[in-house]
Amino acid sequence: MKSLSRHAESLEVRYRQRHSTLVRLAKGMDDYLHGLLSGEPRIDRISARAKGVERFVKKAAATVGSEPKYSEPLDQIQDQIGARVVVFYKSDVDRIDELVKRYFTAIEYRRVVPDSESEFGYFGHHLVLVVPSDILEDDMDKALLPEFFELQIKTLFQHAWSEAHHDLGYKPGDTPLTADQKRLVAFTSAQAWGADHLFEQLFNERMA
Repeated sequence: MKSLSRHAESLEVRYRQRHSTLVRLAKGMDDYLHGLLSGEPRIDRISARAKGVERFVKKAAATVGSEPKYSEPLDQIQDQIGARVVVFYKSDVDRIDELVKRYFTAIEYRRVVPDSESEFGYFGHHLVLVVPSDILEDDMDKALLPEFFELQIKTLFQHAWSEAHHDLGYKPGDTPLTADQKRLVAFTSAQAWGADHLFEQLFNERMA
């Protein structure tokens, strides 16, 4: 246990050493995405951020069964820089997705959907992309920079639901949701799903 504790402490120290550089890189990524998507219609917000130290350490400690999920967290955790594009409608997600793929090198792509049609949950597009050399500054220590970053593309309803769901269900130290609370979460997810589809339908009708 002491060995594991010392390992976590060492990892936290090493991540803190790179965090200020990650913050600078995230600012460059934010500016880069704003420039790339400037003039594109129906984008609500664009943001990029460096993963906080506590969140990184917690993620690095994840296990699969009894084994650590990450053998080299500083190299393997891909959202040390996380970016997000929030758009109005479902068709805008696909449009921005295609645009992003033209300008970035993608190494991983996931379209996140619930496990079955009878469940409601988080939807969205997740891409793991190579950090563009254009945003690297000359005085940045390359040893402290990740090779990749994660980009999420969501609708307004997907974004609002996932943020609220994360806040309600994943706060450290909170008691687990009760069965009825989980049903309420599923109900709100179904409503968000329906709203997304209805607004997409109305948009397409207005554009026809």
